[in-house]
Amino acid sequence: MGLECDAHLMQTTVSPPTRNPEMNMVKAVCVYCGSSPGHDIAYVEAAEYFGAALAASRLKLIFGGGTTGVMGALARGTLKGGGQVGAIIPSFLIDRETTKAALTVFEDLTITETMHERKHKMFERSDAFVALPGGLGTLEEIVEIMTWGQLGQHRKPIVFVNIKGFWDPMLAMLDHFGRTGFIHSDHLLQPIVVDRVEAIIPAIVFATIKGDTSNEVMPSVIDKM
Repeated sequence: MGLECDAHLMQTTVSPPTRNPEMNMVKAVCVYCGSSPGHDIAYVEAAEYFGAALAASRLKLIFGGGTTGVMGALARGTLKGGGQVGAIIPSFLIDRETTKAALTVFEDLTITETMHERKHKMFERSDAFVALPGGLGTLEEIVEIMTWGQLGQHRKPIVFVNIKGFWDPMLAMLDHFGRTGFIHSDHLLQPIVVDRVEAIIPAIVFATIKGDTSNEVMPSVIDKM
């Protein structure tokens, strides 16, 4: 699946929200997700819709540069909506998750030598982090971001998009770590969990306003989006 639009997604539209002053505090959102589509079309649909929502909210997408699977759908949605995309990909993944020709659609493209360099650039350029469905790479990246948060290295919002319960096993594991005493400074590790794509941006904005990342989402913020 490349960046061309699938027929069943052509009708997806997102109305631009009323831009709140608080949204100026968030300029770029890093999204981790799979380069494969998964076995449920809901994952791809959610990614394309979220890309459109980022564009409508004038928030820049920072992502891993892949043009296939869930990642490709995310990029499609953002580009179709006229949004900005920052693609960051290691050179050794170009022939696995995309092609050199496909990467030409990204005006802001960074090719790194290592995964380590890629992850640091994604972190530095982002004001919040979102985990859509994905595999080991997605899991490793979001866990590292949570670890840095627990160690007090950042207070940027972290959001799990729990489409059809995709992240339930991960959330159960986090709960297990807490109950058995292996999460310290748990006040610094409070990822936001949402079940609907529409709730992602309001949750990020509210967490930024509050200066923390609790799961409470202010209804008035959602209503304005």
